[in-house]
Amino acid sequence: MTNAIPQLVVHRDKELMAQAAAARLITRIVDAQAARGTASVVLTGGRNGNALLAAIAASPARDAVDWGRLDLWWGDERFLPSADPDRNAVQARAELLDAVPLDPARVHEMPASDGVDGSDVEAAAARYAEELAKAAGPGDRLGVPAFDVLLLGVGPDTHIASLFPEHPGVRETERTVIGVRGAPKPPPTRISLTLPAIRAAREVWLLAAGEDKAGAVALALSGPGELQAPASGAYGRSRTLWLLDRAAAERIPPQLYPPASA
Repeated sequence: MTNAIPQLVVHRDKELMAQAAAARLITRIVDAQAARGTASVVLTGGRNGNALLAAIAASPARDAVDWGRLDLWWGDERFLPSADPDRNAVQARAELLDAVPLDPARVHEMPASDGVDGSDVEAAAARYAEELAKAAGPGDRLGVPAFDVLLLGVGPDTHIASLFPEHPGVRETERTVIGVRGAPKPPPTRISLTLPAIRAAREVWLLAAGEDKAGAVALALSGPGELQAPASGAYGRSRTLWLLDRAAAERIPPQLYPPASA
């Protein structure tokens, strides 16, 4: 079942949002591991994604997670050398991953520009698609695992992952992973999950904090269509959750989506 109707949770400020999202994600991982033995999460970069990881690292509840039975994936990546500090995976390791006992075989970084495919971003994207397909179960959609939670940051232009408004990647319906060229924010070359891959997740959580995100949040929730506002096309099979602070939520029409405050 697909649930495209989003639920909103609005927090007082970005710090409380990060802490509450961290607690929510820890609980979701623990529940998934209790139900199926393992859990899978798709990480996002950017300030809100990194703040969430830092909040998990600081949480005393983090030890409730069996980190060795957690699969980590990424929704997008900057196609840069593997040690480049602008890569989402490098930032994630600094904020959390290096501090917890993960199974290295379950940490699925997107290829880097100094990897086996060199500068061929399309080949690198295809390689990641193959890795996803190998991890998918027989009942999973589109050749990607049924992620328990897929995290997305929302950009001021409503982009998610590396899917930008009016960009060709938003129109992709067949592939699960694409190379992105000419991105409107640097670096211009990236790898991204597509909307069909994102929608295969059980739950999709969209994160936005700060007044610079208020217009994007209001636009995406007004239903303009994914080509104009890619964030509006991101939803999970069982749940779609928008985690916001008050500044990011200030332009949402209350009668359209009355938010639950926290």
